[in-house]
This record gives sequence, C-alpha cells and structure tokens, in this order.
Amino acid sequence: MTQTTPLITLSGISKTYGAVKALRDVDFACEAGTIHAILGENGAGKSTLMKLLSGVISPSAGEMRLDGKPVRFSGTRDAADHGVVCMFQELSLMPALTVGDNIVLSRPKSRFGLLSRSAYRQAAACLALIGAERIALDSPVNELTLAERQLVEIAKALYQKPRLLILDEATSALGADAVEKVFSVIRSLRDEGTCILFISHRFHEVHALADRISVFRNGGHVKTFPAGSIDHEGIVALMIGQSMEQLFPAKRPEIAADVAPMLSVRNLSWAGELHDISFDVRPGEIYGLGGLEGQGQQRVLEAVFGTLSGCTGSLEIAGKAYDHRSPFRSKAEEIGIAFIPEDRKTEGMIPSLSIEDNMRLAGLGRDGLLHTDNHVREAHYEALLHRMDLVYGKLSDPVASLSGGNQQKVLLAKWLALNPRCILLLDPTRGIDVKTKAQIYQLLSDLAGSGVAVVLQSTDYEELVHLCDRVAVFYQGRIARELSAETLTPENLISAAMGLGSSHHQGEAA
Repeated sequence: MTQTTPLITLSGISKTYGAVKALRDVDFACEAGTIHAILGENGAGKSTLMKLLSGVISPSAGEMRLDGKPVRFSGTRDAADHGVVCMFQELSLMPALTVGDNIVLSRPKSRFGLLSRSAYRQAAACLALIGAERIALDSPVNELTLAERQLVEIAKALYQKPRLLILDEATSALGADAVEKVFSVIRSLRDEGTCILFISHRFHEVHALADRISVFRNGGHVKTFPAGSIDHEGIVALMIGQSMEQLFPAKRPEIAADVAPMLSVRNLSWAGELHDISFDVRPGEIYGLGGLEGQGQQRVLEAVFGTLSGCTGSLEIAGKAYDHRSPFRSKAEEIGIAFIPEDRKTEGMIPSLSIEDNMRLAGLGRDGLLHTDNHVREAHYEALLHRMDLVYGKLSDPVASLSGGNQQKVLLAKWLALNPRCILLLDPTRGIDVKTKAQIYQLLSDLAGSGVAVVLQSTDYEELVHLCDRVAVFYQGRIARELSAETLTPENLISAAMGLGSSHHQGEAA
C-alpha cells in the first residue's frame, strides 16, 4: 500500500505565553480526505493548535509542513491562500455588514474596484449547500439568531474553498436537522479530498462523523486513533487523565405529581410562533425543553422571563399569578426567576468587565447583597465561585481572560448569588468541555435537590435524556409530546421532534 504524505505535519511544536505553555512539543499529522476530530478539555491546547494552523499565531518552537514542505503562515489570509481555513467557536462576523458582504469579503473578488456579482452568487450557493438558503444575502448580521450566524460562518468557510477546513464547535448552536445537513456537506468535502479538523464536545457528533480522533491534554498530544477503536469512557479518561465513571449524576427520586408546582404556564401564545403552551414544573424537578431548532422552545423561556412583549396566557410562581412580566420583576426576590441566555458573550456578560463586576450585574436594582460591606459581598462571590470549581486569579481579573467553560461558570454564579427559586437555562453547555459539563450537570442536580425548579432548553439529546425528569418536545410552536421515565429515550425524542409517531399532547401529560 502506497504511503501518502500528510497534508499537514507538526513536529515538536510548542507555544508559550510568558511562563504559560499552551502547547508542549506537539507531534501531529492529518491527511487529505479524512475527518479528524480533536478532543480535549478547555485549556487542553485545542484552540491554540487551531490558531497556529490557521495563521493567527506563530509557534515558539518546532516546524510545520504543508504537503511535506516547511511553511510558516504570516496571518490568516496567508493561511487561506495556502488552503487552510478556520471557523472559530467565537463567531467572527462583522455585525454591521450584510450576510453577503461577510461571506464575500473573506476572499474578495473584484472588477474595477467593485465586488463581483459572481462572488455573491457563489456566497448564495454556499448558504444553499448547507440548507441555509432562507438567510438572505442582504440581511444585516446583527438581526440574525445565533444559529443563523453560525450557519453564515460555515458558509463563509466553504466560500474560501479550503484544502484544510478547521471547524471549532461549528454545530454548537444548531438543531438536529441543520446539524445533519452540515454533516452531509462535510462528508462530501472529505470525499472530494478535503481534510477536516473537527472540534466538538458532543460525543455523538464525533462518533457520527470522525474517521480519526486525536486527544489533547494540558497542551500535549496524548493519542491519535481510528474512530470506534476506543469507547466513550476510554476517550473521557484520555481527556481528563483519570476515569470518569459517569458524566451525568444519578437521577433523584421522581417528584410526586401532587406536589404544588413552582412554575405553572397556561395557554402561552406569542406572535404566531407559540400556540397554547401549558406545563408545570415542581420544586426539585429538572424539566427539559427539546425539539429541532426554531420550534418555539427558546421563546418559551424568554416569555417566562419577560423579554417577549405581546404574549397571551397566564403564569404562576408558587401558586401566585405573575402578570406584567419583565426581566426586572422576574429577578425580584418575591418572584425569584433566573435566566441563563444562549449566547454568553453578547447576552450574558460584558467580557471587558471584571469577574466581580459581571457577578454584580444580575443584582442591579435589587436591595441586599449589592449594598452590603464589600468584604462580605466578595466573600459571598468567592464562595459561589469555589462551589463552581472556578480557576481564576482575582475577582478583579477581566472575565474575558477566562476560558469559555469558566465564563459559563461565572454566568451561572452571578444568578445563583440572588438565590433564585426557578432557573431557566438556554443550552448552558454549548461549546463546553466534558469536565466542565459534568460539573454543571452536578450543579443543576444539586440545585434541584435543594428545591429549585430547573427548566433546561437543550439541543443535546443526551442532556435531555440523562439529566431531566421530564421533557416537553416542541414541534411547530406546540408541545408535541411530554416524555418521562421509560418513555424518555433518544428514539422518542427524535421521533417527536420530527412530528412522527404517536403524540401525547400536553394536556394528557400534565
């Protein structure tokens, strides 16, 4: 069998930032016509590796070869000219520009100083290729949802016709239908000879897509192996350096049906997107909202928290009617609702502010903790962050200096500082490493165990099945089916999400 030269080869690559070694003497190779998954915790070196390959940074030591020839990229444009394109987890679109301009400007083609019409036709074709033709080229990016922006990022990467395509959490905001369409395109690119480096914290995506897997830990390359040759538990052990018997905590005993609900939603409707939504969440229960992307489940949590105007229907908190909803009233002590948004960077925190200032944001306008002695408040914050096992230097450090997983912990901690009775979460583990996921799962289980009502919207079926007590599956703005106990399976979730199979409507399930 003929030995082929790898597309990219790294030999003895290191990257240091002062005393910090982000990559340590890494040897790594990937071949054309393969899908190669890169796994590891936050801080394992994955993002540094991707930045190095795509020309964002240069190595401190070692050599990189492309087609067997030494290469050193001067920047992302130089890397793209060599066929190396990266879609980073933190979206890089320019929000004030249109979708078409964002795609075309990634590799501009002009005539007489003007961008060519054919370039925009190619941009539209890239969107159509991933099933996103509904996104108009003239739409301003700042008007798109997070999922739509992620699709535009993928289209932008495809537009540059890469030989090596690096996808960093490329599907983290997408529903199952969009994910499968993107996967189909990735497989086609592989079959045409493209090398795809695929970073994901979702094991089922890795198993469904990857030909080979490489695990990184503490800045080092631990092992590369064929997909399917090491089981789930073995991969987790390689990632964290020790055995993790179970990613999810054991489920608590089922809450009795006659326990008075903490949150009651009745006949909630909104703007043609939500239709007569009704459900109850009891104290100590984790209630999941699932379904394909855009079926209304996210809107429900926004409506409950009070960020949607014009909703009809009724809500009760601990048996008392909650009218005239607003975020300011929702977080008041007598209501006690916390809300963890989907996009932590733009909706959950201000990255340029310190950890402490971000912790204080949720409590603005409330008496109590904000007006206590500084030392008392700081001690309270430090205790919460210690509970989260957050690794940080000082409360005065900018939150932007933390990894994505640790930023998510700060976002959770700032709301827990208000001692909520009901916590609403939109995809809280999106783009988070496996160890941090396990910590968040345990935290949610502990909160439920203390009597908090937890409502979790997630695009990860494993989370819904293994973490939730009951799950409402949405289809076309309605609850198609409520699953619990032995009916809460991935097969039933997928079937209900696609509008297939027997339908237990919400009135029967409540």
